[in-house]
Amino acid sequence: MLSHDQLVKLLENMLLQRAVDTRGFQLNRQGKIGIAMGSEGHEAVQAGAGMAFERGKDLLYPYYRNTGITLAVGFALEDIFRSQFARATDTTGGKSIINHVTDKKKGIASISSILAAQCPHAVGAAYAIKYRAEHDRIVLCQFGEGSTSEGEWHESLNFAAIQQLPIVFLCENNQWAISTPISKQMGNPSVAARAEGYGIQGVVVDGFDPVAVYDAVRRAREKAVSGGGPTLVEAMCYRFLSHTTDDDERTYRTREEVAEQRANDPVPRYEARLVKQGVLTQEQIEAMRKAIAARVNATTDAVESEPSPDPSTLYDEVYAGSHEVWI
Repeated sequence: MLSHDQLVKLLENMLLQRAVDTRGFQLNRQGKIGIAMGSEGHEAVQAGAGMAFERGKDLLYPYYRNTGITLAVGFALEDIFRSQFARATDTTGGKSIINHVTDKKKGIASISSILAAQCPHAVGAAYAIKYRAEHDRIVLCQFGEGSTSEGEWHESLNFAAIQQLPIVFLCENNQWAISTPISKQMGNPSVAARAEGYGIQGVVVDGFDPVAVYDAVRRAREKAVSGGGPTLVEAMCYRFLSHTTDDDERTYRTREEVAEQRANDPVPRYEARLVKQGVLTQEQIEAMRKAIAARVNATTDAVESEPSPDPSTLYDEVYAGSHEVWI
């Protein structure tokens, strides 16, 4: 059972995710960053999974819509914006596209734009954990349902199942693979149902409920560290915004559909739950929201004033040795 502080921490992370998303879209519209990608509708999945992640032990293999969980496991807010602004102080020196963050010390693996590319990497890491006989440590691999149509995803689940690896596969099923609905992507709309074909456990969870996600991922983690092998957790959520700021979701789905899903918005839904349970008052929630907004504002201003990369560093840490033409 989660403590009072943990319940509050879940909301704090969800509010921070949404504030970062909002700021990213604003900065893009202001012409200050090239692209933004939101996770609005995914907040509960990432907050819950992030709380189940054991810092200092587990390894995270995220995908490009995972800003929330990277924050939840300790990635610095400043570095989120350094990535967005492509500043010289960014962990990649301003070379990587937004949300493609990494932090080895915190167990956050590098993100790839290629769908499902992180899955075989995650499985390799889980194999190393088992090979080294490391205990109480797992890999958490996240992806959207669109990734489950890629060959790498199937190969990864098959290998993990055969080797009984300490890994949790977490699918954030937001109903849309960019502009492709589930009905045009898979004959069986259940991702979790595929687990049986590989001989592993599949679990479906309400992705609008951070506590339910926490419980599902925590149980899957306990199973993995005890030698029970992989679990495929499917968290049902929804993507409220366009795929990115370069996408116009109005061209492939109706306003009515989005409005209908808004009734499940995980942020106000969880806020109401905490008020009803007496964990927080509405006034405390508003104060938290204002504090987070102030923090995001201050961080944005500070990072925006940091220097851009020197053009001479373009090829640094890209090639081993000289980058000069060799033919």
